[in-house]
Amino acid sequence: MTPDDVEIIEKTRLYQGFFRVDRYRLKHRLFEGGWSGEMSREIFERQHAVTAILYDPGLDKLVLVEQFRPGALAALSSPWFDSGFSPWLVEFVAGIIEEGETPEDVARREAVEEAGCEIRELIPVCHYLSSPGGSSESVFVFCGRVDASNAGGIHGLSEEHENIRVLSVPVAEAWQWLESGKFQNAMTLIGMQWFKM
Repeated sequence: MTPDDVEIIEKTRLYQGFFRVDRYRLKHRLFEGGWSGEMSREIFERQHAVTAILYDPGLDKLVLVEQFRPGALAALSSPWFDSGFSPWLVEFVAGIIEEGETPEDVARREAVEEAGCEIRELIPVCHYLSSPGGSSESVFVFCGRVDASNAGGIHGLSEEHENIRVLSVPVAEAWQWLESGKFQNAMTLIGMQWFKM
């Protein structure tokens, strides 16, 4: 089926802040023929994102970042996370696609802003919907070849309230982190699994 098999009856903006929430009233074609009943769904509308696996093949190291994530803090109220869970997540560099940028531009920009690394070569990995049941966000995943010999320190933009610690990690150690559950972020899990293939 295609978007032509959906009838949007009404779209209403419910909230506009750093993110926005829209209510869709819609119906869609059914696999067995005919149309569904009218449904109402709130959709978390956010810009599309990019993440980059930063790899130094000479040192066989990955460059990762650790930073505070408010969504992870909110998740702590759930019974599904134990007391050892932290809202400071270890992940690959990532950012939002701003107007006029390509996903490749964002990968290169975020590598410098968040990790102090220049990407020398960039290859696309995949593009996926992060949570299509309730969000419009999609994520582009890239792998970038970098020089990790000087990777480290604290980075990020103060005007964006970023306080990002850079980690230069041997690939073997990153595999251990993957196996132990240290990574709690989907784009990092997807990137690590691709990298391991």
